[in-house]
Amino acid sequence: MNTLLPSLAWLLSTAALVSVTEAAPVYELRTYTAMPDRLGDVLARFRDHTIGLFDKHGITSVAYWTPMDAKDGAGEKLVYLLRHKNREEAAKNWAAFRADPDWLAVVKASEAHGKIVLKTESLFLEPADYSPPVETVAGPGAPRIFELRTYTTPEGKLPALDARFRSPERSYFVRHGMMEVGYFHPMDPVQGGGHVLVYLLAHASRAAATASWSGFRADPDWISLKAETEKGGALTTKTESAFLEPVPFSPLK
Repeated sequence: MNTLLPSLAWLLSTAALVSVTEAAPVYELRTYTAMPDRLGDVLARFRDHTIGLFDKHGITSVAYWTPMDAKDGAGEKLVYLLRHKNREEAAKNWAAFRADPDWLAVVKASEAHGKIVLKTESLFLEPADYSPPVETVAGPGAPRIFELRTYTTPEGKLPALDARFRSPERSYFVRHGMMEVGYFHPMDPVQGGGHVLVYLLAHASRAAATASWSGFRADPDWISLKAETEKGGALTTKTESAFLEPVPFSPLK
């Protein structure tokens, strides 16, 4: 009797099960713009109530930051990163959170003197295949500062940019003292899906970030790699960078 085919079928079914059960999570990058002079109230509500209610409803808090520069909303914005099992679970858990009587009571109490949030933005992200696991605990040398970078590519160029990041561009970041947090692609086309790369780095300080980028950009290996990968044209049409500092209650620091 040939046992190879049943064994192969079992292996394939097991592999399929593993691929389903170990599917990569999705992330949600949210930005809240506070009403004038109300950022402190927004932070207090998250610290004292919101994060606990997120936990209650299966929403994992990864990091909470405030921008460091005026151009990015310093003094008026909260930027934070959540993790969900998948997009469907995110929708279900958000619905439960928003209907929770405890949350409704918190909103009522915190807005007794008027709304505290002016604008809410949400961006769903999936990890790139080369992203390291995104931690939800304080990292080495914490507290650190973080850098949120967004690259927009010409049509059809995202795979080439991913290939460059996959190897060896990321190794040059590490070579020059930058710490990797995660690399992501937006999930929705209207928010950059298919032509945007979003990634997070950590630095020991702002001065360390400046020194690291200076060394990276002058690195002969990077200069050679950039020239080689851009023979057919630039891989990005727009590069954005925002420096963020973790708030005291952020899991990731």
